[in-house]
Amino acid sequence: MAQTGFSPNPMKLPPFFEEDRLAVDAHLEKLLPAESVQPPSIHTAMRYSVFAGGKRIRPILCLETARIFGTDVSAALYPGCAIEFIHTYSLIHDDLPALDNDDLRRGKPTSHKKFGEATAILAGDALLTQAFETIAATPVSAERRVAMVTEIATAAGTVKGMVGGQVADLEAEGKPVSPEMLEYIHRSKTAALIRASITAGALCAGAPAEDVARLRRFGETIGWAFQVTDDILDVEESSAALGKTAGKDIAQQKATYPAVYGLERSHQIAKELADKGIAELGAYGERANRLRTIAEFLVLRRA
Repeated sequence: MAQTGFSPNPMKLPPFFEEDRLAVDAHLEKLLPAESVQPPSIHTAMRYSVFAGGKRIRPILCLETARIFGTDVSAALYPGCAIEFIHTYSLIHDDLPALDNDDLRRGKPTSHKKFGEATAILAGDALLTQAFETIAATPVSAERRVAMVTEIATAAGTVKGMVGGQVADLEAEGKPVSPEMLEYIHRSKTAALIRASITAGALCAGAPAEDVARLRRFGETIGWAFQVTDDILDVEESSAALGKTAGKDIAQQKATYPAVYGLERSHQIAKELADKGIAELGAYGERANRLRTIAEFLVLRRA
């Protein structure tokens, strides 16, 4: 019988995750222009942030969702890498002085600190553009490509998407925030792109509509739990462990779960959301074991 809950202890990533990560990195290398391609300054900046050491959680979620519906998941590398480009662009722009004003990302100087603000802005713009070029090149039917474009663009946009969540997050700084607004921010700024990673994998693999809907619910809930965990880690972990500046949420008076609910209740909420999301995978039995393991990691991880 498939598990629907998870262990209360922090966990490490399984060996298959490293295999997937290497496949994703190889495909990112293939897709990105070389540093020598004109103009070299922008391509150097793009590659710097993409290869700055991310875990590749979003493209791996895409791959492992596609795996539920077949063994050949090579096509899913395209939407997975596209989402990694979008995620990286969002981090570059988030770190800018006008937004979160951070000097450190994944333990390295942020893009604007290394290349200047103008190049950092353009590198983010270029990665967003590269994402949709990549989806268009996915070796599946035009119908599936269009479905993936719609899903990913919506998740990255303003209506219940990443940009909308980021705007609401900025506007909530230093203000009392309701539980409803806190949920909106987290489900939009973070959960939406994780949801798209999972849904895109299902769409790429040609999953039936019922499965796409089920996996969309799974992605939405797990993505929400992931951001609650991020809020907790910002309080509980050091800058060295996080690879970015710890305590920024408190310093900037961000709308976070620990700020609204306290740490103990935040841990409970993350677990409740994870259990609810993982329950959606019960229909797939052992076929979803890898996806289930990643979902557990997203909540049980330490920095």
